[in-house]
Amino acid sequence: MSSSIWQFSKRAAALQSSAIREILKITELPHVISFAGGLPSPNTFPVEKIKQAVDTIMDSDEAFSALQYGPTEGYKPLREWVINLINQREKTKLTVDNVLIVTGSQQALDLIGKALIDEGTKILVETPTYLGGLQTFTQYEPEYVSIASDDQGLNPDLLSDEDAKSANFLYTIPNFQNPTGRRLSAERRKKLADKAIANNLLMIEDDPYGELDYQGHRLPSLISYAPTNTVYLGSFSKILAPGMRLGYVVGPADFIRKLVQLKQAADLHTPSYTQHIAYQVVKDGYLGDHIPKIRELYKKRCEFMLEQLAKYMPNTVRWTKPEGGMFIWVELPEHIDSTALLAIAVQNNVAFVPGETFFATNPRKNCLRLAFVTVPEDRIEQGIKTLAQLIK
Repeated sequence: MSSSIWQFSKRAAALQSSAIREILKITELPHVISFAGGLPSPNTFPVEKIKQAVDTIMDSDEAFSALQYGPTEGYKPLREWVINLINQREKTKLTVDNVLIVTGSQQALDLIGKALIDEGTKILVETPTYLGGLQTFTQYEPEYVSIASDDQGLNPDLLSDEDAKSANFLYTIPNFQNPTGRRLSAERRKKLADKAIANNLLMIEDDPYGELDYQGHRLPSLISYAPTNTVYLGSFSKILAPGMRLGYVVGPADFIRKLVQLKQAADLHTPSYTQHIAYQVVKDGYLGDHIPKIRELYKKRCEFMLEQLAKYMPNTVRWTKPEGGMFIWVELPEHIDSTALLAIAVQNNVAFVPGETFFATNPRKNCLRLAFVTVPEDRIEQGIKTLAQLIK
């Protein structure tokens, strides 16, 4: 019998720790070569630019508003910057009323779950999909329907009109998806948007990796095809620094207003201080010079890992060949359980994320995710060589 003086709610009692977060505890050991954490490379953090922004703010009258409570919707100049970016890039005609600043796009997922999911609510997800999204949505007890994906991403031809009509929303990561690194093709984007419009389906478009296209050639976002059917999530974590915990939601104004109410109950507002800093950094076009440097580093490390996979892996192993982002998805022979493989790999000082955690339904045990952007090339080669030997 428990001696606790409290009783957790059913929702809290059902929560489980993130598999990735548990693995990260192991990977903090310096001798472990970690392909596990989906962390941006610290080499890309604009430390000096952020320091200059802080100094500028603290030496001006802006310091008082940066240190004060702010509106739940977010710092207006930053919201205006976001909506101008979206309108220019996607040819939309949205206003500041269509954007909410959130404490990382993970908070956006939680607010959306609260807003749209009751017990038994049907939601559509690509397969595999982002573990953090599943972890957030699952606490609200939805009914998942998985839509199959291939090398071109989610396949809209396999999304039935019946499922599209009866689901409350579709959650998708079109650009360099976590965990697979795949990008939804241009043809499928249009087809998916048309299906959403025809069936009155809401799409949650999660886009933390869109700027990490190694060639700098973005495809149109779903919100450009179907603005009234799309809620778009963006993040500063991969292009500035994740420790700032800044993201944004762009969507229909009445939907944003409901998220504002939910956010008021959660944290009142995202920290004014980090919002002011981010705006000071980005307002004069700094990202135009900064993001290409991130792409160059990530492209180099991705290409190097792909070379090592081709060099060392047995021919029974397949993997994606991303054109951007931070992840490579590996498919092993059917008889290999990647969770069991992880236990052996960690004993040999290599870590990755087993693939089964990324499936909402019918998990596949013979897959794994490799993250490459924080690992130097010599350790990438050593880690892939060790992993290949264990698989053999």
